[in-house]
Amino acid sequence: MSLAIFLDISRYVPWYINMFLLPGWLFILYYIFIFGVAAASKAFLVLINMIHKPKEGVFKAEDGNPDFEYWRLRSELKKMAVWFMNNGPLPWTVMWAFRWFGVKMDFSSHLQDAWVDIENITFAKKITIGQGTVVMSSMIIGKYLIIKEIKLEDNVLIGGVSNIAPGIVIKNEATIGAFTNTIFNQIIEEGWVYFANPARKLKRSKYAEERKGTIVKVDVDAEKRFEVVQEINIDEDKRSITENNNKSKEEDVE
Repeated sequence: MSLAIFLDISRYVPWYINMFLLPGWLFILYYIFIFGVAAASKAFLVLINMIHKPKEGVFKAEDGNPDFEYWRLRSELKKMAVWFMNNGPLPWTVMWAFRWFGVKMDFSSHLQDAWVDIENITFAKKITIGQGTVVMSSMIIGKYLIIKEIKLEDNVLIGGVSNIAPGIVIKNEATIGAFTNTIFNQIIEEGWVYFANPARKLKRSKYAEERKGTIVKVDVDAEKRFEVVQEINIDEDKRSITENNNKSKEEDVE
């Protein structure tokens, strides 16, 4: 199709102009091709999902099981289109591909050459996933296929070469360190840094605290934790939206 469009249009343009415009032609034809692949894959997926509706659960990973067979078919159809878009010159196209195939996300998130499953995933805003990380809403363990939705809330950071298992919920401002493996159905608490294999709490995220407009101080002798309001870089006309009261907050150290 891309070649047919090029041949049809280029015959009306002098050859020397076509040679000058060749890089632009190749760029345009590449995206005509990959968007065509995405549209065809989407059409097949709509048909497949009408025949067998996707669902979460634990299924036998064996030939003849319809849940397993249709999961494999959906995965292969989506992988083809997403692979082309992920290797294109414009990084935003892979974000469009994920949205096109049903991942709930916006363009404020960054995948950084990570591998992310293409169904049963919900991203909030400003999610950053490091290079080499695998986010799996479905996986095969032994003779079983597990499919469970993954939810990532706002401002989540996942370090490179980590593994995110099905069913995980990562709360606001949480951080998962590099080379960390989560477990099935794990809950990552808000504002904490997790690390190790399997992932466990390491410490509070100082960046999450700073984004709240507070500085946290600890009085070791009195065993008290203080949150002191600090100035944040924000336009004056918007300061009232985020402004806290000017009193320090005191609470017991956890």
